[in-house]
Order: sequence, then structure tokens, then C-alpha cells
Amino acid sequence: MQQGLVEFGWTFIFQIVNTLIIFLVLRRFLFKPTTEFMENRTKSIEDAIEEATTKNKEAEEIKAQYEVKLDNIKDERNQIIKEATKRADEKGDEIIKAAQAEAQKIIEKGQQDIQREKQKTLNELKDQISTLAIMAASKVIEEELNEKAHKKMIEQFIKEVGETQWQN
Repeated sequence: MQQGLVEFGWTFIFQIVNTLIIFLVLRRFLFKPTTEFMENRTKSIEDAIEEATTKNKEAEEIKAQYEVKLDNIKDERNQIIKEATKRADEKGDEIIKAAQAEAQKIIEKGQQDIQREKQKTLNELKDQISTLAIMAASKVIEEELNEKAHKKMIEQFIKEVGETQWQN
């Protein structure tokens, strides 16, 4: 054989065989476990991403449900407040109407009391005037009417009427 850059001989064959053996050993003990590790790692990362995506979707659904529930609660709260305000307004109106009716009754009773007192006072005055008139008439009858006695009797009558009115 000729000697050139590359010699084909036993050395070359041993080098190729050694290279193949090293390749097979590395493949068996290094490349295969590394590839399996990388595939397992990739699969676990993909599973984690898929699980996170699923959990995220579930969380979004739960969030949407809670937002709907929260909106319903807010609507219910507003409705309750509206009804309570309406009831309070109605109750206030009832109280005002009752107070106005009571005030009207008090006013009417006061007017009736005033009217009764007025009538009572008028009756008392009539009784007093009647009594005074009878007293005056009896004095006139007792005394003879001369001018001097007549003036005296009128002055006495006025004096007695004045005293009687001031006493009552």
C-alpha cells in the first residue's frame, strides 16, 4: 500500500472500532440518560404549564362566578336599602299624619274648651247681673225715690257692682 495522508491499515480499523465503541458507550451511558432526562424534564415542564393553565382557567371561572355573586349581592343590598328607605318614608308619613290628626284634635278640644269657658263666664255674668238688678229693684222699692236718694242709690249700686265684679 501506498503511504499517503491516510493509511488504511489495522490502525485505522482499530481507530474506527474504538470510535464506534466510545460512541456506543457514550450513547448508552451518557446520551441516552441525558436525552431521557431532557425528555422527562420537558414533559414535566409541559405538564406543569398545562396544569397551571388549567388552574388559571379554573381560577378565572371561579373569579367570574364570584363577580356574578358579588354583583347579585350588591343588587340585593341596593334593593334592601331601597325597600327600607321606602318603608321608613311611609312610616314617617304615617307618623306625620298621626301627629297632624292629634294636633287637630287638640286644637278642636282647645276651641271647645274656650267656647265652654266663654259660655260659662257669660252665664255667670248673666246670673250676677240678674242678682244685681234684683238687688237694685228691691232697694228702689224700699226707699222712696227722691232725687237725692236716687243719686245715692245709683252710686251705691255702681260701687256694689264694681266690688262684685272685682271679687270674681
